[in-house]
Amino acid sequence: MDTVLITGGAGFIGSHTCKALAAKGFEPVAFDDLSRGHADLVRWGPLVQGDILDLDALNAAFKRHRPGAVIHFAALAYVGESMSRPLVYYRVNIVGLLNVVEAMMRYDVRTIVFSSSCATYGIPDDLPIVENAPQRPINPYGRSKLAGEQILTDLHKSEGIEVAILRYFNAAGADPEGELVERHNPETHLIPLAIDAATGQGPPLQLFGTDYPTADGTCERDFVHVSDLAAAHVDALQYLISSGSSSLTLNLGTGKANSIRSIVEAVERVTNSTVPVIHAPHRPGDPPVLIADPSRARDLIGFKPRFSDIDTIVATAWRARLRDCCDKSASPASRS
Repeated sequence: MDTVLITGGAGFIGSHTCKALAAKGFEPVAFDDLSRGHADLVRWGPLVQGDILDLDALNAAFKRHRPGAVIHFAALAYVGESMSRPLVYYRVNIVGLLNVVEAMMRYDVRTIVFSSSCATYGIPDDLPIVENAPQRPINPYGRSKLAGEQILTDLHKSEGIEVAILRYFNAAGADPEGELVERHNPETHLIPLAIDAATGQGPPLQLFGTDYPTADGTCERDFVHVSDLAAAHVDALQYLISSGSSSLTLNLGTGKANSIRSIVEAVERVTNSTVPVIHAPHRPGDPPVLIADPSRARDLIGFKPRFSDIDTIVATAWRARLRDCCDKSASPASRS
């Protein structure tokens, strides 16, 4: 069985990817400092608790587990937070990546799948967004991810490292089989916040800007199910393994736009409850519309989202939210 080191493997997308890797015969080793991840979500391989800013901890994990490849999720990923704490974002997202790559080189690991973001595009000139569109990020999070892409591209050229750069759009939903949940602290993702507002578990949902140049005045985003993203990471890894000395950059999205208001309506449909909302000002760094052109991912790795229609996304998130709340009530001490 091939071992893959998953930095950030106890996080939302990382944990789903560990499950997808195990289903394909890989052994996922989750490397996570648990500052934003959760140990109980690591179920398909060992957990190594460590910080990507700690090179000694990374080296120890590589030495012990001898991975054949890395999937790098570990990063700070809140746009709003990046606007107020840019230095922290640059340190974790750039220095952390450099440490991961240095450990890879030390232990002769030549393959990496990099979790990037549509935030590298900024405000696009044309829609849907293709991979060779100009990259003009408008927030520190996007700039840190673009720097990571450039670092890996340079290392591919100079060292022959096999690199897959995956720019995904809005990750959402939860494991359709019910084994994993979406759990952030603080929660910032739209759908869990809308569900909490609908159930009274949270405050009214804030709509950040209702006068964007869109059909209903709210931002439009391309939502893609987390299990579809996880499958794409495994497929990209297998593409690199089979092709050898490769580099590819792919958008991961559906090519369909959903407005914030339409997401609220979907939550109301699925939960049969009203989502109370309040209007709030625009958030700095939010483009009006982001939609992927996923055709390259479809052509190269066979990317065909199975769970990414909005009602399925919301339904899986709703079931996971209910289950997680019940688990917390039953056993609060078991939660990390």
